[in-house]
Amino acid sequence: MQSAPMARTQAHWLWLAPLVLLIALLAGTAIGETAIPVDTILKVLANHLLGANYAVDRIDAGIIWNYRLSRALVAACCGSALALAGVVLQALLRNPLADPYLMGISAGASTGAVAVTVAGLGAGALTLSAGAFAGAGLAFGLVVLLAHAASSGTGGGRSTQAAGAIILAGIAGSQLFNALTAFIITKSASAEQARGIMFWLLGNLSGVRWNDVAIAFPAALGGLLICLWHRRALDAFTFGADSAASMGIAVRPTRGLLIIAVALVTAIMVSMVGAIGFVGLVIPHAMRFIVGTQHTRLVPASALAGAVFLIGSDILSRILVPGQVLPIGVITSLIGAPAFALILVRGTRNR
Repeated sequence: MQSAPMARTQAHWLWLAPLVLLIALLAGTAIGETAIPVDTILKVLANHLLGANYAVDRIDAGIIWNYRLSRALVAACCGSALALAGVVLQALLRNPLADPYLMGISAGASTGAVAVTVAGLGAGALTLSAGAFAGAGLAFGLVVLLAHAASSGTGGGRSTQAAGAIILAGIAGSQLFNALTAFIITKSASAEQARGIMFWLLGNLSGVRWNDVAIAFPAALGGLLICLWHRRALDAFTFGADSAASMGIAVRPTRGLLIIAVALVTAIMVSMVGAIGFVGLVIPHAMRFIVGTQHTRLVPASALAGAVFLIGSDILSRILVPGQVLPIGVITSLIGAPAFALILVRGTRNR
């Protein structure tokens, strides 16, 4: 059991969560190629949300409302959703290396995006995001079929076989769709198209606007609510499917619902911003060090940390190289790889 001071500290963090997120959103809106004062941001928000009539420079108002605020909100939603997906997969599969892209969703989305933009699939009727979502759904369906075929007919240890089958099917699906993406780019893309699609594949928030917020926010909120609703089941799954069944949990329906929710939310996020790695891998591990392993605290903590982490990464992507915006996936990998190495070393020493 945890001590009373630790429990009080964690309760305080939960109360501070909205303030932390608000500060991160303000920072994401204020910091960029052109620094904008916080009071200007607040005036623009008051004008749009409260009907105020503050005098604000039109260029600053356009940058804040039409570009940076929507970008920061999508970054928060995407970071939160990917972190939660990592929490769920690591609990269900009992694999510390599980993350949202384990099931080939990112690779499938990449193939769908390339098929639409480079190969002309859909004859112009599909957007890049629609193609990416379709590819993600196709990849997920293939991985599920492979996992089912691999795990069917097993006797004892059925839950372990199913978890291992999902991991192996995800690896196979990722390799297949990555190969298809490379083939399409090599065969059909011009140099300019190849550069643009490679930038998107590494994660890109430059094109998101308010219509993307209208999709990303409900998806992230729905994912959070599903995880919170099944937090007790996630605790049970960390001890294995057999232990979860002994606690009265309907293992197969619950696992199926959670995996489908993870796949759907990840597909939505990837279709908008491209592949962003390490969020779903690093954030859950980092939060376990801070709040413990119980999902009642781990789920909201990971959602908050993922949101703040991706907003911060987006800020760095805009200011690290003057006059140039880096793919956000580059920033998350540069931060996430050393962070994960540190977590891995600490975890090994503490065993």
